[in-house]
Amino acid sequence: MIYAFDTYYYEDYANTVCIAFEDWISENESKIYIEKTDITSGYESGAFYKRELPCILSLLKKIELKHGDLIIVDGYVSLDNEGKIGLGGYLYEALDQKYPIIGIAKNEFASPDSQRRTVLRGESKTPLFLTAKGADVDEILPEVIRMSGSYRIPALLKKLDQLSRA
Repeated sequence: MIYAFDTYYYEDYANTVCIAFEDWISENESKIYIEKTDITSGYESGAFYKRELPCILSLLKKIELKHGDLIIVDGYVSLDNEGKIGLGGYLYEALDQKYPIIGIAKNEFASPDSQRRTVLRGESKTPLFLTAKGADVDEILPEVIRMSGSYRIPALLKKLDQLSRA
């Protein structure tokens, strides 16, 4: 199973959504998980994970992960060549490195990262940015390209974004 997470922040709470789907080419989700939580940390430049990681970990308590499951986060797993990690890297560590974490980000991070890949989908000239821990980023790249939907953002990830803002 693949579990994709996104969180949207309102003034006094966070809305975290997870869409579960069977395969990279799935057109429909198998299940949707939603949880509203208190915001435990303010926005801190360069430390996005402090705000979002508690939300994801809370929602993960409702999900029974199994060997072979993958997790997608809206953001980065690794940030640079010096070993700095992003939200996905912290999630990977919090889950005892048991589950591959895939980061699919919409905005480019400034520091060079030899593990980061750009993904062009459909007719878009604007890439997505792919990072991973626990999986080979070069094996994940073609899977992200194959994901359902003909636009830059795969259809299920677009739905995830919309649900988190609902």
